[in-house]
This record gives sequence, C-alpha cells and structure tokens, in this order.
Amino acid sequence: MLRDVILKQKSELEAKRKNTYIPRDAKIKGLDSDIVKVITGPRRAGKSSFAINSIKEKFGYANFDDEHLTEIQDYDELVATIDSVYDNPKTIFFDEIQNLPKWELFVNRLQRHEKNIILTGSNANLLSNELSTHLTGRYFETRIYPFSFKEITPNAENLPASEIKKKFDEFLMQGGYPEPYVKKLDVSEYLKTLFEATVYKDVIKRYRIRKTSELEAIADFLLANIASQTSFNQIAKSLGLKSAETVKKYCRILEETMVFFTVKRFSYKLKEQEAETKKTYCIDNGFFKAKAFSTSQNFGKLYENLVASELKKRETEQNARTYYWKNQQQEEVDFAVKKGDKITQLIQVCYSLENKKTQERETRALLKAGKELDCPNLLLLTANVEKTEEKEWFGTKGTIKYQPVWKWLLESESKTP
Repeated sequence: MLRDVILKQKSELEAKRKNTYIPRDAKIKGLDSDIVKVITGPRRAGKSSFAINSIKEKFGYANFDDEHLTEIQDYDELVATIDSVYDNPKTIFFDEIQNLPKWELFVNRLQRHEKNIILTGSNANLLSNELSTHLTGRYFETRIYPFSFKEITPNAENLPASEIKKKFDEFLMQGGYPEPYVKKLDVSEYLKTLFEATVYKDVIKRYRIRKTSELEAIADFLLANIASQTSFNQIAKSLGLKSAETVKKYCRILEETMVFFTVKRFSYKLKEQEAETKKTYCIDNGFFKAKAFSTSQNFGKLYENLVASELKKRETEQNARTYYWKNQQQEEVDFAVKKGDKITQLIQVCYSLENKKTQERETRALLKAGKELDCPNLLLLTANVEKTEEKEWFGTKGTIKYQPVWKWLLESESKTP
C-alpha cells in the first residue's frame, strides 16, 4: 500500500510540473548546500509549486498531507520505497512535514546519511520558532506567502495605469492565493473552504480542540475585526466566553497557521510592548470577502490589511519588524518599520483624503510620531493621491510623501528603508 501511495503522489507531482507556474520573487535559500532547507508559509500559499519549480536536480517526494503517510510506523520502509520509486535520489522533498510524528528525528537521521533534505510546513510553531530545537545544526528557512501584487503584475512598467489599477482593484478584494489565479476558480468559494480546512486541520484536529464552536467564533471574530486593536478580555466579552486565557491560547494557535498575525504597539521598553493591545491582520484580503463580511464600507480596513500583509512579507528579507505607534493623546500611525535599533519609516494608510479633518488627523499623527521617534521618512498611502508636501503642526515640521498603494506595492522591496 505504501508503494501505491508514493506512486500516486509521483503521478500528482508530474501533473503539477505541467501546471501554469507564476514565478515568485524568492529563491530557496541554501539550495546548493547539504544543509536542511525549510520552506514555510500558510496552507496553499504555493510552497510546493515553488519548491518543485526551484529544484533542478532529480529528487524523491512524499506529501504528508495524506492520512496514509501520517499513520506509517516504519520510516525506513518509507525511505526504501522512495528510493525504489525515484531511483535512489540524493535529494528528497517532504511536503507538509509537520503532520509526520517525530519528523525532526527522522529528518536529522536522513541528513546524517548524507541526504539533501527540502521540507515544507504550514505551522509556524513547528517549523519556524522552534526550528533550532528540532533540527541539529544549521538550516535555511524560506518564507512563501500568497502572491504579492508585484508577483501577479509582471512587466508592470509596460502596462497602462488603467490596467494596473483594474488588476489592483481585483487584488484588493480577491487576494493572492495561487490556485484561483492559475486555475480560474471561484475565489470566494475556494477561500471559504480553505479557511475552514485550515481551522480544522491545522488547529482543531492537531490540537484536539474540544470546544470547536468557541475556536471557530474567535477565528471569525479576528477576521471581522482586522486592523483593529483588541485584547483577549475584549474578545471574550464580545463573544460571551468565560475565560480570557482560553481566548489567548486559541489566538496563539490560530497565529501558528500563518493566516493571522499581530502587530504590537511600538515602545522602547519590551514589557510595555507585550502589555499593550495588539492589532490583528490577515495574510490575505481574499479571506475577508470569502467569509461574507461587508466590504463596501470597509475599504479603509482592506487597504490597511493589504499594507500590513505586504510589510509582513518583506520583514524576513529586510530583517525588519513592523509595529504601530500611538501616543497618550490616542493619536496613531498605522505602521512603524524598525531595522536594528532605529525606526526607519512611518507609514499611514488612508483610503480617502477628501475629508479635510481626516487629512489633518492623519498627517498630524505622522508629524508627531516622526518627531518623537526621530524618523523623517514619512509616507502616507492612499487610493490615488501622489505628491510630496511640507507640513507643519505647532512647530513640528516634516516632509510627507503621498503615494497610491498600488504604486507602493510594485516598488522593489529593496527600496523600502
């Protein structure tokens, strides 16, 4: 039976090679070395296709998102079967390795036997935060997220602005998950099913959650309140749950799926960062529409979530961290980008600046944050305004760059300070 499973997966692998592939703005780190390579990212973000199209040499393959493989007892038999089916490959690609019990011992042993191992995983806790514990020696990690706007808009410099804006409007609402783009699937139905599968397979099933309705309610709450400051107590109260500790536990587990992530309030004191309320975002805007939440009145949140997810994607490559800023007067800047020990850019996101009071509020907060954090790089991302303006607020002066979100998304990552 094991051989049948591996043969079937080989057939599926060969079919994947023939599918349309949209190149990613990433490369597998350390691909030519004998150190373990790990590709992490949310479920269905395109990790497998990325790996398959990046590995140029002959390799063996096993996908552990298959109950037949997660139940195997004899790992040596698995390796022997892969060697037989793939003619003794030196490189082996294990997909969704987190589903295999004691996978780290298995992988370490194969590496000691001079196998070149490439892994993918959809769980941040198993395959990111604790990698150094799981894997003996060094490893290379590559993060793959749903498509960025830049990845699905190749050769944008040759396209008219009207066409780019049309693509952006679709991306804003539908997000960047690969399969709907490649296979022309119904995006909302696909992402609704994916969201439910992620919650069930990566959370409820793995952690044997008994109160499934509570966890599902928390997941829906987070999605409905993207770009909002929330505390565990507030979530518990809103949902009528008794324990804020349970909410905290479930939120942490949901973050491990890499679908949700949080942005902390910036402070030079670590304890204050941890104590303050956080803002929750979703890695892809498409989930918002797929779960049937109203989008017509939430363009501001959609814009902010899109910028947050892009900054999240850039963090690893740029060795940066993203925060939000808020002062005692409750004035706020959406994002503060920190590199090393310095804030290098402040970003405000505002869908429309037609209301004069709104514009004054957004620019005032940028100027105050710029002065407090000694950061002159002030950016205000909007739907369509593009200019540079000298602003002053009660003696606080600064130069603010206004830019449409779609143009910012198409910029080379290296241009972000």
